[in-house]
Amino acid sequence: MPEIDLRGESLSAQERAERGSLPFQPLDKTSFIPLPAQMLAQLEGMIRSGKLAVGQPMPSEELLSRVYGVSRPTVRHTMELLRNHGYVVRLKGRGTFVCRPKVVKKLTQVSSFTEEIEGLGMAAGARVVSAGRRVAGADAARQLTIFRGTPVFNLQRVRTADGVPFAIDDSCVELARFAGIEKIDFTDSSLYNVLRQQYSVRLTRVDEAVEAHAASRAEARLLEVAPRTCLLRVQRTVWGADGRPVVTGESLYRGDCYRAVSITSAG
Repeated sequence: MPEIDLRGESLSAQERAERGSLPFQPLDKTSFIPLPAQMLAQLEGMIRSGKLAVGQPMPSEELLSRVYGVSRPTVRHTMELLRNHGYVVRLKGRGTFVCRPKVVKKLTQVSSFTEEIEGLGMAAGARVVSAGRRVAGADAARQLTIFRGTPVFNLQRVRTADGVPFAIDDSCVELARFAGIEKIDFTDSSLYNVLRQQYSVRLTRVDEAVEAHAASRAEARLLEVAPRTCLLRVQRTVWGADGRPVVTGESLYRGDCYRAVSITSAG
């Protein structure tokens, strides 16, 4: 029995091969949700679940048009949305391919790397570069409003997504406020979650400054990129509900994996 598309029409052998086992679902053409948005949600879900893998060509416009029963312009609009969201890339003369989606770094919003990565359906990981007791330098002391030379806990890690290095994170907290924190294994633990759950700290605000940064040889080695690659440098101070600074530090994000978005609310 020939395979049919969502409109009940027979698919050609080439289209059946191209479609494969992708879980296309009929669009609700009576819904207030626009058709491109419905298609976008389905295709993004296939990419996040791995049914459309990184490096794999996207189904053709012709196939998507037939399977979903929509016009080619509607398909093109959906593909443009996918490109804007960072899920696909168009290679001239070759077609459109699935790529690793960029993480949206929402500035001024307190969210951990783990939350950002898992929100994309990827597995967040970490490799501890250094962790232990230090004394606060001038910058850390100023940001944490403590005296220079005060003991702090300094944590530096390479953060990964599905095993790929995405960022270098360097954070400091005042040691006296968080006794025993230096004994925690942060390979599988989120610093923000530890502060929330084990020390009952409510993180309410983050001040961040963003600038471009050229990777040093050491940073390039940790992130598995070429030296002088452009990175996104984010310096931050995270504040608690009591109005005191809790964490200070900076992160170096791979420019090919991240894009920064400023979140503001209308007054």
